Amino acid sequence: MSRDDKFKKVISHAKEYGFIFQSSEIYDGLSAVYDYGQNGVLLKNNLKEYWWKSMTQLNENIVGIDSAIFSHPMTWKASGHLDAFNDPLIDNKDSKKRYRADNLIEDYIQKIEKKLSKELVKNRKRFGDSFDQEVFLSTNERAKKYNTEINEIKSNLKKALNDENLDLLKEIITSKNISCPVSGTNNWTDVKQFNLMFNTKVGASAESATELFLRPETAQGIFLNYMNVQKTGRMKIPFGIAQIGKAFRNEIIARQFIFRMREFEQMEMQFFVKPGTQMQWYDHWKKKRMEWHTSLGINEDNYRFHDHDKLAHYADAACDIEFKFPFGFKELEGIHSRTDFDLSNHEKFSSKQIKYFDPSDETKYTPYVVETSIGLDRMFLAIFSNALCIEKLEDGSERTVLKIPKIIAPYQCAILPLVKKDSLPDFANELKTLLKLKFKLTYDEKDAIGRRYRRQDALGTPFCITVDHQTIKDKTVTIRDRDSMIQNRIKVDDLEEFLFKSFDISNWLKQ
Repeated sequence: MSRDDKFKKVISHAKEYGFIFQSSEIYDGLSAVYDYGQNGVLLKNNLKEYWWKSMTQLNENIVGIDSAIFSHPMTWKASGHLDAFNDPLIDNKDSKKRYRADNLIEDYIQKIEKKLSKELVKNRKRFGDSFDQEVFLSTNERAKKYNTEINEIKSNLKKALNDENLDLLKEIITSKNISCPVSGTNNWTDVKQFNLMFNTKVGASAESATELFLRPETAQGIFLNYMNVQKTGRMKIPFGIAQIGKAFRNEIIARQFIFRMREFEQMEMQFFVKPGTQMQWYDHWKKKRMEWHTSLGINEDNYRFHDHDKLAHYADAACDIEFKFPFGFKELEGIHSRTDFDLSNHEKFSSKQIKYFDPSDETKYTPYVVETSIGLDRMFLAIFSNALCIEKLEDGSERTVLKIPKIIAPYQCAILPLVKKDSLPDFANELKTLLKLKFKLTYDEKDAIGRRYRRQDALGTPFCITVDHQTIKDKTVTIRDRDSMIQNRIKVDDLEEFLFKSFDISNWLKQ
């Protein structure tokens, strides 16, 4: 199955099974805005809980807040967003489509990397165990050509972004004949800067209204509350503040389903440290965040680190944890060493003292900050797209199964009476009443048991508990595992213990 076909399958499955809907669909939808359905919101909330517990429950020096979406307009002046929060925009004159210039170039690089990867696979298969990748890359003419081109483009892209050289960005696009995916032409406009902030007005009348901004990131709410949290919580550096909340960006082009949206949710933590120790903590959180991702049981090959070619105005180090989505490796989580830029600027613009007195050496300083920020919607897509698979069974048939990590599955188990008679639904409902306050469960009695199993597989439900005629006799049920499809008999009295062990977060979040 091609990348495009797989991604279309992901989108189709998400809608068919009540995970994600186009916002305002009855009015033909709203571009790059999506609603989470009845099953999607359960998965999303479980992801939030898994992240929240890993931050605030397993780390004694990290607490959480929930700041407002609106903040004083000076916030965004101090943070640099009013002056520097923009992306390079380019238009294709034939298709009338807009693109981020840097994304067009990055996609072109990925195409060359894909060609290089094919060469490696072909020659590794040809030479077997004797294949030396390093020697091949340095001697094979085609591989050398691909590597040279990749390095050349990356170097020029880095220079263009760091220097904010819009002309160089266009030169890269035209010199490499990068064409519009829609029109297939390279008839481009000049590159220009595009501001990403949404603004609105608050006030009784238009004349007296105050201009406000929908926050483009959640970090500033943490910085504005840094002193409040530090004083009321008697926090000692190093310590962190975590938050989950909505952010809004006027994206040039929002595509690839929920990967890039104009309204999205961030799971973010700002870690305040002593100046001079920031790189130590930067490396620490790189390691911790990758451990969190792999704790969900997803193959490590799906993740990689990518250092930023262009550092943000506030950073002295930055990298992304990239995930292998159906459309290739893309950013999933950002880790930044933000220096003291934000707190120093807020101190300057507010004229309020934001320094920390360190009792260990009796010094006063503005803390440095290490940030971890993950897009919740992107994490949802990463989990969902990786979990969706079509399996061929021994009898030649197929099943569609959503192998979501069990700890975050929308439902933990489904209770299924074998038939709708002989008191089986009554017993099944009693069992549901017994378990529903302790576990997230669903009940299904429609259709044959095999079809119900398939339906729960497609929803990602880890366990199906079947109440049958033997249940009435000996108080045992059949429990079926989603991934292996193995069925076992278990006593009703042992069900709680079995499920608690299966979903014990300590078995997943081992830190």
